[in-house]
Amino acid sequence: MGMYMDAVAYNINKAMKQLEADPIRKPSHYALDGLDIEAIDVIRSVLGPERFQGYCRGNEIKYLLRADHKNGTEDLEKAQVYLGWEIQSRKEQHEEDNE
Repeated sequence: MGMYMDAVAYNINKAMKQLEADPIRKPSHYALDGLDIEAIDVIRSVLGPERFQGYCRGNEIKYLLRADHKNGTEDLEKAQVYLGWEIQSRKEQHEEDNE
């Protein structure tokens, strides 16, 4: 059982490190030094919901249009991240509007 638990712990640690170093969903170069916040969080806060959704939509379009010419699957994944942020923002806005 000990070797099994060691293997499980190793795989969990490996997966956690991969999530931390995810160049699509959490690129390290967008983390603000000394703060537990990313640039996207600042952008979201400054723009407000509607303008943030527009910002996301523009980036979705950019990454979709360039996927076949530049970074392929990576650009599609980036578009997917921005789409997820837009959807999340719209759901949050809808919930606030219905309170």
